[in-house]
Amino acid sequence: MSEAGGRGCGSPIPQRARWSLVAATAAFCLVSATSVWTAGAEPMSREEKQKLGNQVLEMFDHAYGNYMEHAYPADELMPLTCRGRVRGQEPSRGDVDDALGKFSLTLIDSLDTLVVLNKTKEFEDAVRKVLRDVNLDNDVVVSVFETNIRVLGGLLGGHSLAIMLKEKGEYMQWYNDELLQMAKQLGYKLLPAFNTTSGLPYPRINLKFGIRKPEARTGTETDTCTACAGTLILEFAALSRFTGATIFEEYARKALDFLWEKRQRSSNLVGVTINIHTGDWVRKDSGVGAGIDSYYEYLLKAYVLLGDDSFLERFNTHYDAIMRYISQPPLLLDVHIHKPMLNARTWMDALLAFFPGLQVLKGDIRPAIETHEMLYQVIKKHNFLPEAFTTDFRVHWAQHPLRPEFAESTYFLYKATGDPYYLEVGKTLIENLNKYARVPCGFAAMKDVRTGSHEDRMDSFFLAEMFKYLYLLFADKEDIIFDIEDYIFTTEAHLLPLWLSTTNQSISKKNTTSEYTELDDSNFDWTCPNTQILFPNDPLYAQSIREPLKNVVDKSCPRGIIRVEESFRSGAKPPLRARDFMATNPEHLEILKKMGVSLIHLKDGRVQLVQHAIQAASSIDAEDGLRFMQEMIELSSQQQKEQQLPPRAVQIVSHPFFGRVVLTAGPAQFGLDLSKHKETRGFVASSKPYNGCSELTNPEAVMGKIALIQRGQCMFAEKARNIQNAGAIGGIVIDDNEGSSSDTAPLFQMAGDGKDTDDIKIPMLFLFSKEGSIILDAIREYEEVEVLLSDKAKDRDPEMENEEQPSSENDSQNQSGEQISSSSQEVDLVDQESSEENSLNSHPESLSLANMDNAASISPSEQTSNPTENHETTNLNGECTDLDNQLQEQSETEEDSNPNVSWGKKVQPIDSILADWNEDIEAFEMMEKDEL
Repeated sequence: MSEAGGRGCGSPIPQRARWSLVAATAAFCLVSATSVWTAGAEPMSREEKQKLGNQVLEMFDHAYGNYMEHAYPADELMPLTCRGRVRGQEPSRGDVDDALGKFSLTLIDSLDTLVVLNKTKEFEDAVRKVLRDVNLDNDVVVSVFETNIRVLGGLLGGHSLAIMLKEKGEYMQWYNDELLQMAKQLGYKLLPAFNTTSGLPYPRINLKFGIRKPEARTGTETDTCTACAGTLILEFAALSRFTGATIFEEYARKALDFLWEKRQRSSNLVGVTINIHTGDWVRKDSGVGAGIDSYYEYLLKAYVLLGDDSFLERFNTHYDAIMRYISQPPLLLDVHIHKPMLNARTWMDALLAFFPGLQVLKGDIRPAIETHEMLYQVIKKHNFLPEAFTTDFRVHWAQHPLRPEFAESTYFLYKATGDPYYLEVGKTLIENLNKYARVPCGFAAMKDVRTGSHEDRMDSFFLAEMFKYLYLLFADKEDIIFDIEDYIFTTEAHLLPLWLSTTNQSISKKNTTSEYTELDDSNFDWTCPNTQILFPNDPLYAQSIREPLKNVVDKSCPRGIIRVEESFRSGAKPPLRARDFMATNPEHLEILKKMGVSLIHLKDGRVQLVQHAIQAASSIDAEDGLRFMQEMIELSSQQQKEQQLPPRAVQIVSHPFFGRVVLTAGPAQFGLDLSKHKETRGFVASSKPYNGCSELTNPEAVMGKIALIQRGQCMFAEKARNIQNAGAIGGIVIDDNEGSSSDTAPLFQMAGDGKDTDDIKIPMLFLFSKEGSIILDAIREYEEVEVLLSDKAKDRDPEMENEEQPSSENDSQNQSGEQISSSSQEVDLVDQESSEENSLNSHPESLSLANMDNAASISPSEQTSNPTENHETTNLNGECTDLDNQLQEQSETEEDSNPNVSWGKKVQPIDSILADWNEDIEAFEMMEKDEL
């Protein structure tokens, strides 16, 4: 085999001849022939590599140990509150929770990581716990995709390494394929999802009841993402070949065949979302990130594991289209499948960070190095890779759930080049995780990479993938107790043995029913890196590719620190910083005026800061003013952390929901505190007038009920008093900004009116428009709707639920109603609820100050998302844009980010704004569904 492998990796092979190589040869090429050393950076000593490897082990122990101590047998650890996340006991995070099936997800996902990290004793103990405690027969609806890659893949990866250890003779001598039997049981539970005419699986299934039964509460979906349907073949084929039950591989192949047939024939691209019954593309944008990513990955890896030439042909066809239309080095931008020369958006999502690693396996190293370097510079700018960022490298979505894809690509690039530069990249990842994400009970996801705020979340993939790739990056061959190159990584980094390629080959290797596009052979010279071609007498090959890109992110207009240094050199005073500002200092007020910042005195005695860039003395002063306003926002946000209230829950408990729909609600800083008092339960009724800004004309309708009120026209406390006087027992304020959602906006808190609010005795909660529409739709459908207002979701009543099962139509409302719960770092202090402040029209940049004599009491008002940390723009040519364009571009990217801090901009048509917003919300929901 080594001889054949050497030929396959090091010498030219015609395309068709190469496709006829056996899978074992291809596997050897793609996985192992990537060991060339280059001198792109100073070599790292073995002692330092060992030190970093030991640091990774300690970090894993911290994460895994806290999960086992504080969360197990729950699915995931909540590292901020040091407890387990159990489905249904916490406010719903929407599709993110579809990965949780009450089957100790993190433990199963971590099984083979324990062996890779040479923790064999812990692995043996973990396997015993899985066999003893894990139940796969729970009445819970889960994602087919997530359950496959995390649980089925975790069981198969654990089985693969268990039999390896047993053969070595020291550990697992008692093991008798128990994990494989569990995997087979789970495989059969997933099979009913494939009961469609197309062969594409339903996106969700009930572990206990399957699909379509009334008690299953699923089976009415019509759409799924391409990655969701196309990321099954490795696990399902491995299950078939381990057990001899061919049905699993057959079903996964049928789904892949259907996706291939439905590709757009002229562009050879696939869309993000497809109708599982008709095969019509629901979302026609195409990229390599969220919604599609692992479909491409599994085509290439299926060729490696299964030895089927058709998978390589399909991958090469798609790859040619990707490089032709989507790849714009170093960027990877989504396009329309029918108009591939037209970009579908101007931002990229974090999931595409896996693609450089896949390009390494393909053997296309140059674009892999380019894209990886661009991503690394974004990380150096923000410490982590934001969930989405724009083409000029500003933050688009600021979350970072500790994704491992960039570490994965770093590992494969190091294997391909041997360049110690990538060891330094890995070192940076370790330092950032410890510095910014480490908390006493584990590692917490970043809610906002700009502010460093945390989310109470540590996904299972963090242990399954991140530590595995980081440890392998620094480990020498002798540090691993088995040969890692005998295995292929799934998309969840689970290990499947390559010898499966020659086991139980009952499936026809060639799909004779599909036609393939004839391509130029020059596009596919190799199936794996050919070291003689990649690095021809040039040990600095990788460095030479990176060099032109080293400033692609930071080559922008002068930054604040540069301005300060220049000021000192010229003898002038540095720009005024927010932390030094005193409203009683006349000199400071004069500086504000020069920067275009003015003061507005509000009727309640507070003062508002407003910046008009065009009124600044110069463009540099305007830039200083913009920076000052941003610093003031950040400063006030940090200083208000201690005043934050946790999210609340609105739970629909009446028929046919029975508590399954839990909506994340924002609290009020007045009224009944639901965290200290018993929850409030009652039927809902809309107030008249709907804005609640005057005495209600329908007091009989809201008497003894929870009143629904629309945001706007007056202050929150005034609304609360009016409904309380009408006899309401609680109130729910629904955002008047159509399309707003907790999916894309931080938690909103309702402030008082600056007066004594002790007279308000009822609980008040705030729902964004999307969540509020769930209740309004329920009222239209069922008239009588009862809700529970509480500090967190309560267990649903099984007796009520057994009386009458919900209909499938209501299940769709359930699914759409599940929202992401997030803690907030913003507090509302200014409660002027005029429709003007909440509109999407142009406003000057402003900031309200609670006490101008003390900067510590400054707070942003009604903030729904944090503005970017750096407002300078950059383009690939390194040219600076003028300030007016900069402000306009920023406003378009961060529309309505803060009603009281609105960036100066030109008026944009409302239809255009809402269309862009809806697209972003849709894409964000898809991202959460695909991989989180």
